[in-house]
Amino acid sequence: MLWTETMFHVKKPIIAMLHLDPLPGDPRWHYGDSVEAVVQHALEDLRALQNGGVDGILISNEFSLPYQRHMNFVTPAAMAYVVGRLKDEIRVPFGVDCISDGEATIELAAAVGADFVRGTFCGVYVGDGGLYNNDFSALLRRKAALHLDNLKMLYFINPESDRNLDTRPLADIAKSTIFKAHPDGLCISANAAGQDVDDALITSVKEANPEVVVLCNTGCRPDTIVRKLRCGDAAVVGTYFKEGGKLEDSRLRNLRVIESRVKEFMAVVHSFRDIL
Repeated sequence: MLWTETMFHVKKPIIAMLHLDPLPGDPRWHYGDSVEAVVQHALEDLRALQNGGVDGILISNEFSLPYQRHMNFVTPAAMAYVVGRLKDEIRVPFGVDCISDGEATIELAAAVGADFVRGTFCGVYVGDGGLYNNDFSALLRRKAALHLDNLKMLYFINPESDRNLDTRPLADIAKSTIFKAHPDGLCISANAAGQDVDDALITSVKEANPEVVVLCNTGCRPDTIVRKLRCGDAAVVGTYFKEGGKLEDSRLRNLRVIESRVKEFMAVVHSFRDIL
């Protein structure tokens, strides 16, 4: 049995993204903005996601663009405050992702009691923000020092929008990462949030590494989710659940989760699970 079945109590779980609004210090945080408004928007989205029937929640600073490799202290501090305000209403397993900063992600998880984390914990990538060199030896030692033995780690092995400087096939990269770091899950992405992941890519990673949870990380919709779950073990869904299936509006503001879209999506997932 995969650990996801134990944690989420279902086969093929759906982990929903809860995108936080811009936080203090972010370029999109403006004079007069309020952390209380961030909390209220996050509560609205949390309720819509849970009422819609998702199996887990992943809380991220999605609107901290452009992301920092080494965050200012204010960002994880603000995230911890928001998560603390949500905790009494969280009814499903939850995770955190301080985007692009693996150490901050692990430390935030320790502070708020998260069940899992997602991040770019290993590999060398190049993208709009420059060169990203991830030292998973340091990250795993920090995790050990914080006694996070039960914290599950979901690794990006082909992060959105960045190019991996390792030219080996993705399945081989996954196998090497598993040998060295024993990740709990491998997230397979397309080139950008909301874009469809190649089914063959998910399949190649899963077939080469059957003992590890493989997650489809982008582009899941009602018309694609059954294919993705046949190829992999779980899915992370964000953009589709939001108003109009879009990340942001014309003014670059974080769009709210729509409960009816979540229910529509999960109805397809439940029908698929019924035949497993």
